[in-house]
Amino acid sequence: MAFSPIPHEVYPDIFHIDPKWLRRQGITLLLADLDNTLARYGQAAPEARVIAWKEALAAEGVELFLLSNSRKSLRVKHYAEALGVPYQGHSGKPSRSGFRQAMERMGRTSAETAMVGDQIFTDVLGARRSGVMALMVEPIELRGNPGRYLRYGLETPFRYAGKRRRERRL
Repeated sequence: MAFSPIPHEVYPDIFHIDPKWLRRQGITLLLADLDNTLARYGQAAPEARVIAWKEALAAEGVELFLLSNSRKSLRVKHYAEALGVPYQGHSGKPSRSGFRQAMERMGRTSAETAMVGDQIFTDVLGARRSGVMALMVEPIELRGNPGRYLRYGLETPFRYAGKRRRERRL
């Protein structure tokens, strides 16, 4: 599969991803990173806005699935259960195996699947390597871990390329 770190689409946040647009693209499974994509680091339960967005996806026939690299499996489990979605922790992104396991579990192909996350070198690269549409959002927050600043800095050119791709499409 493609080895590209450039996302297919870049959005300010998950709420800008239109469920109707996903469905028109043939997407019926949306894999989502947890930390800094759906929730702040350490946030235990989904906000009402996230629940409403998940319900809008479901209304269009798009299932949400948490695909996380988090080693805090209880947190991922509790968040997924509160949101009412299936999940997989310790996914090993950007490895293809975590993506394949999730798609097999949900009975979907890569053509029917998209991934949304906040990181190029795990979420986007893993999606692209797996043949899955790669959607990227800006991180919810950067403060905290100094390594995060460096990582996001290195990702800037790829984010920009993804934003340009989306601007041309619109």
